[in-house]
Amino acid sequence: MSSGATSRFSDRVDNYVKYRPGYPNAVLRYLMEEYELLPSHTVVDIGSGTGISSELFLKNGNRVVGIEPNAPMRDRSAILLKGYSNFEAIDGTAEDTGLPGLSADFIIAGQAFHWFDRDRAKKEFQRILKSEGVTVLMWNERLVETEFARLYDQLIVDHSIDYVTVDHRNIEEDAIAEFFAPDSCTLQVFGNEQVFGYDGLKGRLTSSSYVPNEGQPGYRSMVADLQNLFNRFKEKETVTIHYATKVYASRAASHR
Repeated sequence: MSSGATSRFSDRVDNYVKYRPGYPNAVLRYLMEEYELLPSHTVVDIGSGTGISSELFLKNGNRVVGIEPNAPMRDRSAILLKGYSNFEAIDGTAEDTGLPGLSADFIIAGQAFHWFDRDRAKKEFQRILKSEGVTVLMWNERLVETEFARLYDQLIVDHSIDYVTVDHRNIEEDAIAEFFAPDSCTLQVFGNEQVFGYDGLKGRLTSSSYVPNEGQPGYRSMVADLQNLFNRFKEKETVTIHYATKVYASRAASHR
């Protein structure tokens, strides 16, 4: 991860906590059924942020080690997840976790793969993953199948800093396959959604690192456009954002 990637969410932690989507419980059931995830397994969460992905596994009883280079986000995860004695958040990156070799039964990366130096991260994953351990890349991909969704996406493009560069939809399947090679991976997709009033929609928008934050140039015009969009499409004072939760999973061969 670049230094810019590790610091760019520092001024957005509150909105990230409040307005970012979680992951459906169906993800957990899928990993239990298809990849034999057990509560006794140690899960290493790469780019654990404020703990959104970690909590899914903590609720399953797993020991979770969060690897997060951004100090404000890491500190917030420690506060939010303090009720779980089986959680630890440490300063590290996908390319240098600081963990002992062969220490992870499962490696997960939620909403983080696009920040990786993929060649270096792949070597680090291979170093810390136990023989026949499982790697999971997952993210919530916002759908653009309705007029509201398409116009909301265009609003982001119009006001963004580098949205096109970091959008998950621009990650090619070949890049994912190469990351897992020589092992194969499976893709499972789950439905997910968030329902927002205007304040929630604004919080969701500004939780993203690629748009202006309050006090930055372009912020006022962006939220004015957002208010107009919300007023046009609201139903009973809410709008719905739909996601496809994509889960790429791979069990390492025992060749290492």
